[in-house]
Amino acid sequence: MLGKFLWVCLVGFFCQDSAFSAQMSPEVSSIFQQASESMRRGDLNAAGDGFAVAAKKAPTFAEAHFNLGLVREEQGRLDEAVASLEKSLTLKPRLHGANLFLAIAHYKLNHFDQALLAARKETAAYPKDASAWMWLGVIELAKDQPEEAAAALDRAAQLAPDNVDILYHRGQAHLLVSKDSYARMFKADPKSWRVLQVLAQANSEAERPVEAIAEYQEAIKLAPTQPGLHEELGSEYRRAGKPQEAEVAFNRELEIDPFNALARYNLGVLAIEKGDGAKAKEFIESALKQRPGLHHSEYNLGRAEMLIGNDVVAAEHFNRATSQDSDPEMLQQAWYQLGIVYRRLHRMGEAREAMANFQKLKDAEAESLQGKLKAKQTPNPDLPPSPQDPQ
Repeated sequence: MLGKFLWVCLVGFFCQDSAFSAQMSPEVSSIFQQASESMRRGDLNAAGDGFAVAAKKAPTFAEAHFNLGLVREEQGRLDEAVASLEKSLTLKPRLHGANLFLAIAHYKLNHFDQALLAARKETAAYPKDASAWMWLGVIELAKDQPEEAAAALDRAAQLAPDNVDILYHRGQAHLLVSKDSYARMFKADPKSWRVLQVLAQANSEAERPVEAIAEYQEAIKLAPTQPGLHEELGSEYRRAGKPQEAEVAFNRELEIDPFNALARYNLGVLAIEKGDGAKAKEFIESALKQRPGLHHSEYNLGRAEMLIGNDVVAAEHFNRATSQDSDPEMLQQAWYQLGIVYRRLHRMGEAREAMANFQKLKDAEAESLQGKLKAKQTPNPDLPPSPQDPQ
């Protein structure tokens, strides 16, 4: 079966039958309409028989051949589908969808060159058809052409930005492009600091801060004044629970690049952890002048003001954090700290409300974790889609 995505496409094309059948003889029109109804009911055998009769009685009726091709494709009779779709195109070369489904049939038969040619014809004729661009990208992936696939899938995503199938295949294409780029980089200069930086970033993404630190240190030996490296090293030290080493790295980054707002901001966060509110506020506000909108800045400014003793100002920052921050953990902490600040200000009603919101988020988090644990214990019969089997 073609799957949910293709079934939607198929019905969308298929339902455009009334105008075509009106041009036929009453007998052919009736046969075509009955076959159409069978198709809508999912009775493929009856639909196929009906369209076959309509195509035989009216051999120049392109849409009858087209719909017969769709049915044969859905039935898995791919060679017959190719023949019917090609016939429809000889009668009407710009028939919308015919080249698309011809491309899909060839793709399933592993005729990738023919599939690519048909898909390109469909995108050329109908450049706003997202499904055509998606299949062009999928076929390019099958031909080991990830850069071309990424371009086609980017176009599909522009046309249908929320289509999960397109987004999945687009991600696959860009992942392959990224891997290829890194492989070429390793081959071109395996001792480059850039290679070491990539290895460090990969370890960071995999939540291996100790390994990431080692790679960053090696990269810094090769490029000691390269902007950004010490800031990234400092971030890994923080993840590894080494605040002193992180502070040294961030300060070194500012010596190399005084405009690195992330290094300055992180020094402010470290100052909060050390209990130095005044220094934290200075660093964070300075960083925000360079780069407004840094993540969790309202929360961290609230913490800094609390340390200084400016509870009224702290409450303002925490209030903004509760409405602006999308990180669930940070949102919890913002409500919690807001509750503490309100208690210190003797605003007990607002303190109880803030703590109630904090508890509500905590309960929701616990419920979500329980759901995930149950899901892991329940086998999922559905396999994830692969680049060769789009759903």
